[in-house]
Amino acid sequence: MRQKTIDRIRRFTEDRDWDQFHSPANIAKSIVIEAAELLECFQWSEDEYDLQHVKEELADVLVYCQNMLDKLGLDADEIVNMKMSRNEAKYPVEKAKGKADKYDQLGKS
Repeated sequence: MRQKTIDRIRRFTEDRDWDQFHSPANIAKSIVIEAAELLECFQWSEDEYDLQHVKEELADVLVYCQNMLDKLGLDADEIVNMKMSRNEAKYPVEKAKGKADKYDQLGKS
């Protein structure tokens, strides 16, 4: 996310004095709630959905994720790259390519 966008999210929260409500647990709950609302966009059809509604719900998830990063003093690039390194080790291309198997089931079928 661009710094300008991150700053806008932070300013929105600061201007409303909402940080007092942003405990890690509350933010985690909000991420799950917004993710459920995103999933609801596809409840009855995987092919027919309102793209604008999807964008709005996805944006809500991203905003709360940025709030969580701020609350915990984390860097998005750092934690995503850490997780990607772990995923690359768990799902090597030669075993996982074209398969939806969980890492502990790769190569068993």
